[in-house]
Amino acid sequence: MKINLPAHDGTIQTYAMQHQEDAAPLATTPTFNRIAYAAAHVVVDPRAAYEPWGDAPRVDWDSTLAFREHLYSLGFKVAEAMDTAQRGMGIGWPTAAELIRRSVAHARTIPGADLACGAGTDHLDSTRRHSLSDIINAYNEQFEVVESAGGRPIMMASRALCAAARSADDYKNVYDAVISSSRNKVVLHWLGDAFDASLAGYWGSSDVQTAMATVLDIIRQHRSNIEGIKISLLNAEYERQLRSQLPEGVLMFTGDDYNYGDLIAGDSTGQSHALLGIFDPIAPVASRALVALAAGDLERYHQLIGPTISLSRELFVAPTQYYKAGVVFLAWLNGHQSHFSMAGGMQSARSVLHYADVFRKADTAGVLIRPDLARRRMGEFLNLHAGIENHK
Repeated sequence: MKINLPAHDGTIQTYAMQHQEDAAPLATTPTFNRIAYAAAHVVVDPRAAYEPWGDAPRVDWDSTLAFREHLYSLGFKVAEAMDTAQRGMGIGWPTAAELIRRSVAHARTIPGADLACGAGTDHLDSTRRHSLSDIINAYNEQFEVVESAGGRPIMMASRALCAAARSADDYKNVYDAVISSSRNKVVLHWLGDAFDASLAGYWGSSDVQTAMATVLDIIRQHRSNIEGIKISLLNAEYERQLRSQLPEGVLMFTGDDYNYGDLIAGDSTGQSHALLGIFDPIAPVASRALVALAAGDLERYHQLIGPTISLSRELFVAPTQYYKAGVVFLAWLNGHQSHFSMAGGMQSARSVLHYADVFRKADTAGVLIRPDLARRRMGEFLNLHAGIENHK
């Protein structure tokens, strides 16, 4: 199969797809020797009346939950209502709260399904500064929603806290109050400013080593109440440093969408589990790779996971926060939803040339699980958005 795609030199080039057969379905749900959370996207309903640039889109609940079922069937846990679901970038707290309730209830109907849910402070008014007490109460309010629904909380980084805190002690006081009142073990979330510029200087310092010391103090104080920490700094060495200093029983969840292959495989300093947005679009390939890793076949693991790294780096290229557009684009190409529309109109955040690069790299990595459908939909997209014609 061939398709005409735009190239970086301004020409239109014919691309021959490497994979032409649909991916075979799995006979049974696989098992891994790493905990692997896939942060999942939300499918909106573009036929409904809502404000596309607002934060309360109409959600296609059937397609949204069906995609989570797809992830469970491949062996993944789900990280619900995280930044991959456009929290704070198209999805406001009321929609996120409904997503959490529905997703937890849905998971209960699926044998073996498991998830954890993002809880933050994003319902606070972003136009004013809040007290630490306000922030603690906001966290507790969202924790209550998660835990009352039967979910486990992921304590998301807080823009409000970053704006209000004046010292590392302010972070320690807030985290102490919230973690101590949680009914479940908590996953902490360190999201770097590449993903959200308003989180620059989180933990009270722009120096990573100083920030790391602060979060380690928090973890050591509450080690019995913390499942682990997700770190998303896009720097493998920082993750290895923090990983080597975690108390026994506290897990490292890589959120490094540039270097996850090696970090999950591990080395002499240890190994990382995973909580990744990239697992959403590469789930079928990542599942097979994690099965190989569990079987001790490191060569096969790297053979499968390696090509996905180039795709991930393209999806997460700066401005990194717009990576969600490529994630949903691939879900559409693969037939998980009937359209390419997003909350906040984020489908417009990337160029046609970027989507063409995503298509090429997804094909190379074996991520296009229905190649003929993907080619047809890519052709329709290029015709509509770039005037590039492709014959069926």
